[in-house]
Amino acid sequence: MAKKVGVSEATVSRVLNGKPGVSDSTRQAVLSALDVLGYERPTQLRGERARLVGLVLPELQNPIFPAFAEVIGGALAQLGLTPVLCTQTKGGVSEADYVELLLQQQVSGVVFAGGLYAQADAPHDHYRRLAERNIPVVLVNASIEDLGFPRVSCDDAVAVEQAWRHLGSLGHERIGLVLGPDDHVPSARKLAAAKALADLPDEHVARAMFSIEGGHAAASRLIDRGVTGFICASDPLALGVIRAARRKGLDVPGRVSVVGYDDSALMNCTEPPLTTVRQPIEAMGRAAVELLNAQVGGGSVPAEELLFEPELVVRGSTAQAPRP
Repeated sequence: MAKKVGVSEATVSRVLNGKPGVSDSTRQAVLSALDVLGYERPTQLRGERARLVGLVLPELQNPIFPAFAEVIGGALAQLGLTPVLCTQTKGGVSEADYVELLLQQQVSGVVFAGGLYAQADAPHDHYRRLAERNIPVVLVNASIEDLGFPRVSCDDAVAVEQAWRHLGSLGHERIGLVLGPDDHVPSARKLAAAKALADLPDEHVARAMFSIEGGHAAASRLIDRGVTGFICASDPLALGVIRAARRKGLDVPGRVSVVGYDDSALMNCTEPPLTTVRQPIEAMGRAAVELLNAQVGGGSVPAEELLFEPELVVRGSTAQAPRP
């Protein structure tokens, strides 16, 4: 324990026995190490919550989630809080199971960077358990309305408006959307924004799972319906659209233009480099940690959703619409 924290054994002994003469920061570092290493706290210290914070991610295959984890984890560490990464896998530990594990560890709070709160038809009882236990929680990006937790989101409506106006300026008239599942709240916001901008036919909207394969399948249908400009709900979906176009012998961006969403890692290294709408990950991640830390300290936080402005990043996957 002393070696992990970088203090003497005597200092660790003073902390574990509740003795004076140890700074608050050192005391918290020792207690965090105790939790991370899996040791039980001494009886007199069990009333305190651990300086651990659950960081729950839906997956790691989409590069946007490791990017959020890096920002949030770094911001937590600066506050003396230790992030506990909880990543869901197919057939593995569920989000609800992770919540139970975190409650057992007496975590100080939980940050969800994507998850079932964004799916209207998914089970949400584990979120209500956190609320009942008064555990500080922050949600990153759009969620269902009745959970009552602070939210930090990228403005989906502005993202679609930026992408739509960009494609429109290039002469694209047959614009289509490749979105997530029907109950996915951020996708629903993007669809509503697109319909507010133009008369969008239902046959120009395709739903898919968030993967390259999902984007490929959805785009194949839309290409057959004459769509030339694609707005996608994630970068992997956009890469799937590009693959679908090439499988049909269509050049990107010569015949088909594609706009992604997130600006996740390496999107400037794809062929062609992906035009996408960038989420302000750094600002969003730090805001999420600030909201969480305020709750941990007993302060009040705004109930309103904090919306952050995205940024269109124009690269090589969009060009003038093809002539008839």
